[in-house]
Amino acid sequence: MAEEKQPVAEEKPSLMASSLPSFNIWPPNQKTRDAVIRRLVETLSSPSVLSKRYGVMDAEEAASTARVIEEKAFLAASDMPPAEASDTTADDPVARGIETLQVYSKEISRLVLDAVKSRASSSEKPQSSPLADDVAAPSEDPSQPSPVLSESSEN
Repeated sequence: MAEEKQPVAEEKPSLMASSLPSFNIWPPNQKTRDAVIRRLVETLSSPSVLSKRYGVMDAEEAASTARVIEEKAFLAASDMPPAEASDTTADDPVARGIETLQVYSKEISRLVLDAVKSRASSSEKPQSSPLADDVAAPSEDPSQPSPVLSESSEN
């Protein structure tokens, strides 16, 4: 009878293992991706350290920018070739998922900075320097001295 109980005991762990839910780090589900987009919108459209330096986006611009950033980051992380995975993560799907998630996160950070820097540089208009306002425009006639030069040479 002892022999009959052993096979039953051996089956229980395998039954328990198969009934456990699977745990996947990557890819994130749509609910998680939507949460990332909402957080990006909040970051881009609210006062923050980032907005102090590069400016705040209106909600509509932030929403469209956030969707593009998330999609590009998702595709970049999803397209990461297996060769980029380290030897220790190649056989471990959880470790591989964590590594892919890190790529996704870093790509989002890079794209956010690129977007705000690009927006800031395109919205900046060349401003004249305060010193330029004090200097008179050169004379149209090259033979005539500049008024600024004439004043300084008289002293």
